[in-house]
Amino acid sequence: MDVFDGDYLKADNAWEELVWIWWHTDAPKPCKVEIIDGLVTVAPFAGNAHQALAAGVQQRLYEVIPQDWDVHQWLGTATPSRLGLYVPDLAVVPHRELREGDDDFVSASTAELVVEITSPATAHHDRTAKAAGYAAAGVPLYLLIDGLAPGGPTVTLHGGPENGVYRSLCAKGSGESVTLPQPFDLVLDADASLLG
Repeated sequence: MDVFDGDYLKADNAWEELVWIWWHTDAPKPCKVEIIDGLVTVAPFAGNAHQALAAGVQQRLYEVIPQDWDVHQWLGTATPSRLGLYVPDLAVVPHRELREGDDDFVSASTAELVVEITSPATAHHDRTAKAAGYAAAGVPLYLLIDGLAPGGPTVTLHGGPENGVYRSLCAKGSGESVTLPQPFDLVLDADASLLG
C-alpha cells in the first residue's frame, strides 16, 4: 500500500484500503468506527445502562471461561471476506490471539463468543450484517441481546455456523433464561437486568 501526501492512497486491495480509512477516521471521542459490508460507519457509543449491561455479562463470563481466555469490550474483530471490521460489545478471545497478528484488531475467527447489545444506532447491523459476518468467520457462538426487538426484548443465541449462516439455538424473552453451551456452561436470565 502506498500513501501519497497523507491523503491519497493506492492500496493493493479493497480490504487494505478500508482498514486504512478505518484507522484514519477521526471520529468524535464518544463514537465507534466500524466497517460494515464495505462501508466505514461511525456510531455513538451507547449510554451508561448499555455499558452496565455489558459489564454485567462480562463479569459472568469471567466466572466460567478458561484462564487463558479474556473478555474484551470494544475489541476490533475483522472479517475481511465480508469487508467487515466490527467493534462488538464483548468478545471472548484466547490471550495468545492478542499477541499475534495486527496490533489494531484480531481476526473474528479467533473469537469463541461475540456479544452484541443493540442500541438505536446499531440494532439493524447487529441483527443482520454482523450476524452474517461472525458466522462467515466461524465464530462458534453469537449472543444478541436485543432490547429493541420488534416483538419485544429478546436474547438470541446463534451457533453452529455453516456456510456463513448461523442456526438460532434459542430466542428468549423477558423472564426466561438462555444457556450458553460448553465450554461456557453459563445460564443468563433474560430479566430486566439483561434486557435493559
